[in-house]
Amino acid sequence: MSAVSSRPSYAAVLRIPHARRTFAASLAARLSYGVIPLALMLCVTRATGSYAVAGVVMAVFGATVVILSPYRAALVDRYGPRRALLPMTLLHAGLICVLALVSRHPGVPAVLLGATAAVTGACAPPLGPTMRTVWGELAADRLLLQRAYSLDGVAEELLYVIGPLLVGVLVGFTAPTVGLVLGALLVALGALAFVTSPAVGAVRPARRAKPAGAGAGRRTSLVPGRELLQPVVVSAGVGLSLSAVDLLVVAFAGQRHFGDATVAWVLAALSAGSAVGGLLNGAVDWRTPARVRLPLLSVGLGLALAAAGLAPGILTLAVAAACTGLFVAPALTTAYLIADEAAPPGFRTQAGAWINTAVNAGSSAGAAVTGLLVERLPLWVCFAVAGGVSVTAAVIAWAAAGAGRSEGRAASFSPSGGVW
Repeated sequence: MSAVSSRPSYAAVLRIPHARRTFAASLAARLSYGVIPLALMLCVTRATGSYAVAGVVMAVFGATVVILSPYRAALVDRYGPRRALLPMTLLHAGLICVLALVSRHPGVPAVLLGATAAVTGACAPPLGPTMRTVWGELAADRLLLQRAYSLDGVAEELLYVIGPLLVGVLVGFTAPTVGLVLGALLVALGALAFVTSPAVGAVRPARRAKPAGAGAGRRTSLVPGRELLQPVVVSAGVGLSLSAVDLLVVAFAGQRHFGDATVAWVLAALSAGSAVGGLLNGAVDWRTPARVRLPLLSVGLGLALAAAGLAPGILTLAVAAACTGLFVAPALTTAYLIADEAAPPGFRTQAGAWINTAVNAGSSAGAAVTGLLVERLPLWVCFAVAGGVSVTAAVIAWAAAGAGRSEGRAASFSPSGGVW
């Protein structure tokens, strides 16, 4: 059950003091995440002449970004956004420029490119999770926070459309290394504007903890437990299903002898559906608890994706992709809301980072598995399997929600000595 509420609106979110400046700076910095991957892939491909090397370098870069994300977020919670983000961002931007410099030389050793990419990814600042932490401080009302998260999620998704388009324009008249430099400038200048915002300055570091037997001054780190299992599992399932869509659409178009342009239109329909779904989700005052909605959204996504495999033509597939997208942003927004509710004070950034990690890890696994399935199974079966992942994740999430309700919030996370 739900009811559409006229207030608070999305305009009300942007009327919060310092919200527009902080949000705009965050988006400018996060645009680099849409620019850097494609620019890096093009740079490595041109420098080495090998798609295999480019794939390995991108995999190493992505792995360090994803796996270390919760730990970088822990630094933000531990020291506060201003003290942690700025040096992290400047180091990340500097290493991107090093990558641009190294990849300018044809025949550069693949090991050097891989090592530099790994260190660069390890320093990537958790700008998205930090912005959601700031939203949590700015929007005290849960309904207003839901609007803020929905707006943030839709805007972030659009950045991953705009970023590659910018790189495409740049490489039309200049070298792809310019794309890397652009990414470095975006993340550095955007993060500088972000951390100097009064809203970011109001986010305080986590309190010092003195567990039994531990020395004074040690801080606690976040270990996800049962309460966080539900949103993490659903997010991983969504990431895996979505990564499968890209390859499945390419295979669909190839089997029916459509051009590459049709693939772009189908994927654009998916993104458009996600944007519409995210805005609609944020505009509704939900009466159903988030932990009940999340599995239902995951089931809806899975069923829509499975049905897409039965599409007779590319236009029908685009419509099915748009219907699938309607569930994407709402599912991820709801996962972030649950993580925020479950996180103890001072651990919001880490909680959000675990959702990011789950989505990205699912995407990486999904791309590899789908490639194997497409070569061995009928395409409609591959769509069904991809959709079944989200349905399975929903079942696990539902079980986790039931178990979580039987435990207190104190069991949500295990505070432990810092791992620094």
